[in-house]
Amino acid sequence: MTQKLSGIAASNGVAVAPAYMLVDPDLTFDKKTISDADAEKARLHSALDASIKELQQIKAVAEKSLGSEEAEVFEAHITILQDPEMIGQIEGKIDSDKVNAEEALKEITDNFIAIFEGMTDNAYMQERAADVRDVTKRVMSHLLGKNLPNPALINSEVVIVAHDLTPSDTAQLNRKFVKGFITDLGGRTSHSAIMSRTLEIPAVVGTEDATATIKQGDKVIVDGLDGIGIVDPSDEDVTTYTKKGDDFAKQKAEWDKLKDEASVSKDGKNFTIAANIGTPDDVAAVNDNGGEAVGLFRSEFLYMDSAELPDEEKQFQAYKKAAEDMHGKQVVVRTMDIGGDKHLDYLPLPEEMNPFLGYRAIRISLKQPDLFRPQLRALLRASAFGNIAIMFPMIGTVDEFKRARAIYDEERQNLIDDGVKVADHIDVGMMMEVPAAVLIADKLAKYADFFSIGTNDLIQYTFAADRGNEHVSYLYQPYNPSLLRLIKKVIDSAHAEGKWAGMCGEMAGDQVAVPLLMGMGLDEYSMSATSMLQTRSLMKKLDTKSTADLVDKALDAETNEDVADMVKQFMAGLK
Repeated sequence: MTQKLSGIAASNGVAVAPAYMLVDPDLTFDKKTISDADAEKARLHSALDASIKELQQIKAVAEKSLGSEEAEVFEAHITILQDPEMIGQIEGKIDSDKVNAEEALKEITDNFIAIFEGMTDNAYMQERAADVRDVTKRVMSHLLGKNLPNPALINSEVVIVAHDLTPSDTAQLNRKFVKGFITDLGGRTSHSAIMSRTLEIPAVVGTEDATATIKQGDKVIVDGLDGIGIVDPSDEDVTTYTKKGDDFAKQKAEWDKLKDEASVSKDGKNFTIAANIGTPDDVAAVNDNGGEAVGLFRSEFLYMDSAELPDEEKQFQAYKKAAEDMHGKQVVVRTMDIGGDKHLDYLPLPEEMNPFLGYRAIRISLKQPDLFRPQLRALLRASAFGNIAIMFPMIGTVDEFKRARAIYDEERQNLIDDGVKVADHIDVGMMMEVPAAVLIADKLAKYADFFSIGTNDLIQYTFAADRGNEHVSYLYQPYNPSLLRLIKKVIDSAHAEGKWAGMCGEMAGDQVAVPLLMGMGLDEYSMSATSMLQTRSLMKKLDTKSTADLVDKALDAETNEDVADMVKQFMAGLK
């Protein structure tokens, strides 16, 4: 029976394909006393063999899509499953305690995990705890006869259905086969939404019950234009939504004609339309969509897509490739923004009550300069091959910026002293996402070369509302006058010091927000590559005098809805 799901339109487009449930199965089990230990050990070895075969397949796929170095993590997992010491202990537990294989597996692997996690003086061995936890889950799934999702093995067209999608999930997805996302959780600024736009995949998030409603293999329509999912659609539904997707594709073709044109207002004011990327490979989409810069290279994805801390050389190669592929256009790289909802198995962070307010981003870099310095050196070296700019995330005080800048200056001088070529000038700026920093933007503008407004975090900190919590999603209010006043203060403070101001939050490509941002004089608009040409088309219809007048009215409004209505009326008057 056809069912309709309502959610948030997170990435434009329409997809129709069978569902692939990216949901971990229930792996709970009962401890049992067994009478035939040999039979139980045979079950164990069958599960181990099946897991090894599965990992060999995943490794082969990963070698093609990610490279041999990234695929080595799966070889390490295979090695763990062949470890005679661990297997011997599990078999011994079955023999001595007469317990089922599930119980023996859990007890022994829990011991190994505890031992590895306790090796606080050996980071490499601590990292092995995550490997053991991962392979244990795989073996347990085979013992219990449950299917563990393997997104790297998807080889036919599907719609991914998930509770939520993590960056590590999306890193494994093949865009050739993944036609859409639909999730229970998330909003327009959740990582699943951001990555769907980066991958140019239609997405609907925040449906609340997609995983409870949809079953593996169900035909699903994802309408990323209006935030609708349809399960088991009728033939008429498929025809209607296929046409809707085709119509959107035709509209995109019209926008594509603007690929080589400048981003300029109706009255001749030039702006820069840039893209947010996660890897150097994303640069191709930036160029394909007429991007004038990369306004945000999320460098943490180099860390999240790796089984271990990427060294200076690996980072250098990534930044160098992005710089070269942009052919002299600026590439703004945000230094590592780990913490909050972005975790690394190999970099344990303290458990925190409020991780978004805790140890993350620049706070980690300043506390652990052994992580920060190699990244800065890699960026400085890459600057010789293109137009690299560097920005620090989560700056809250002048002192934090000065400390980060001092480490940068020190590493720059070290490289020059060693005879390593670096660019003569590199813009070093900061994210504006902490309200405290916005309130002293005039002071920070004396030290930073530019500001980039990160509205995703600025909104959640301004409204004290977790951007990933659906219960407070109504407080995601990008047009609220309070937020607009903060944004205007950042732009005005930058301009007063002769600096430029950009925006790399999702608001930069929001078609309701763009007229307001133009009216405030925002210089650079960095967004998902798929939004760039639509935004360029909109800019050509607007003049900065009338949008500035619109801003004056919006700043004097009372609510988010008042401002949204104001902009819609303004846009209607242009037609």
